[in-house]
Amino acid sequence: MHETGGPASPPDVVRSLVPARIDRLPWSRFHTRMIVALGVAWVLDGLEIQIASIVGPVLQHHGTLGLSSRAVGFAATVYLLGEVVGALVFGRLSDRLGRRKLFIATLGLYLAANALTALSFNYGIFLLFRFIAGMGIGGEYAAIHSAIDELIPARYRGRVDLAVSGTYWFGAILASLGEYVLLNPHLLPQNLGWRIGFFIGPVIGVGIWTLRRTLPESPRWQLMHGRAEEAEETVAQIEREVEATGHRLPPVDESRYLDVHPHESVSFLTVGRTLFREYPSRSLLGATLMISQSFLYNAIFFTYGLVLSHFYGVADHDVPKYFFAFAAGNLLGPLVLGPLFDTIGRKRMIAGTYLFSGTLLAVSGYLFKLGELSALTQTILWSVIFFIASAAASSGYLTVSEIFPLELRAQAIALFFAIAQVFGALGPTIFGALIGDKDHPNPGRLFIAYLIAAGIMLVAGVVEAVFGVRAERASLEDVATPLSAARRTAEKVGRRLGDGAGPTGTGPTGTGPAGAGTAGA
Repeated sequence: MHETGGPASPPDVVRSLVPARIDRLPWSRFHTRMIVALGVAWVLDGLEIQIASIVGPVLQHHGTLGLSSRAVGFAATVYLLGEVVGALVFGRLSDRLGRRKLFIATLGLYLAANALTALSFNYGIFLLFRFIAGMGIGGEYAAIHSAIDELIPARYRGRVDLAVSGTYWFGAILASLGEYVLLNPHLLPQNLGWRIGFFIGPVIGVGIWTLRRTLPESPRWQLMHGRAEEAEETVAQIEREVEATGHRLPPVDESRYLDVHPHESVSFLTVGRTLFREYPSRSLLGATLMISQSFLYNAIFFTYGLVLSHFYGVADHDVPKYFFAFAAGNLLGPLVLGPLFDTIGRKRMIAGTYLFSGTLLAVSGYLFKLGELSALTQTILWSVIFFIASAAASSGYLTVSEIFPLELRAQAIALFFAIAQVFGALGPTIFGALIGDKDHPNPGRLFIAYLIAAGIMLVAGVVEAVFGVRAERASLEDVATPLSAARRTAEKVGRRLGDGAGPTGTGPTGTGPAGAGTAGA
């Protein structure tokens, strides 16, 4: 344990500089390796959903599984339900057992389930393994975002989180390219190509799973769970690895010590009480951002093919060509705009991207209603809109992963992810109903659907402008004081941020538990 020169701590309190030592680290090979090993979760999810979307028509042939359209759609729903269950179950375990155990276990579960999906011989078995694969990916989200936020220095956290989330679209592009070859009946038998497609993810994941085993546990998690000596040793190992690459570490600001009461686990009751009683505005913020982006993406992504074919007469085999431009915009948005979330700041960038993308969607919908767009110009507009909306959506995940106390971070991510998935599932249903049949397309009704999605994004932007948290370049312990932190530390954090926190935790820059250091909630 690293003692500081500050006033003595009570016997049951651990005093540590672990968070400050993590945040003062320069970017190094360790951080790059960690991002490669953990960030693949989003690549795999994009890969999975796109593969399932592409192979759906193939699975309807009698030479494969002979499914109906309804059965294909239900399989996608089962996968999404698996993600919700996995997020809730493994999010709980990640906060209780540690990040490392869970990000190894959830990836292993996904690898096994997806490989077995490829071997499915009937619909029931196919659904079972799709559900389990979804559980693995859902669990990944909670454990991965927690580990990344807790190990990345504060000044890089925003751009890294956004870039990792954006790689979902890299996975979708890989799936489209792979299936373009594998589903070609001139190259492979129809009942073989789709099965090989489900092995793409496990092939990528096996190497990543091995790399993950070299990563350490989150020192922050260790510290808050009474494992101070392990936390100190973990940070020391990371520091030695960073120094071995030629970096000279600056001195640690010893005034940034943290007093912590060892804390083993948090009950569901504590999670609910903390989120909705002590952090009501933050819970409203997290739910709004996550629901709005989920509704928008599910609505547009699952129906863009119908729009191209019904309204613009694009042939089914040509739809993937338009998808690549759509996916490229989504991939580039978080990569290009991500650094601005750490410099210009969270509130301005999050509110701006939600408001701007919502406005552009409404304008494009109006042009669509007037018949001013072609398949090409529609795709260009979508690419521009989602260049911005993708950064907005990724910032929703960033927000819920950094604005709550460490002890319940993974469960908070899981909870808001699950809520978002449930509401997001309404998007395709509403859009599909308003698009109508191919023989009777109605641009006016679809314009209403675009206005609904645009309105939800605009509401989210306003909520961010009012309740957003200025978390850029701030230590996680300053953004939300851990439940394990001694009161003296909480008060010190409040003074450091100048939030004027009083007994009720309210002040000129934030709201939350007393001394929560909200940095502008």
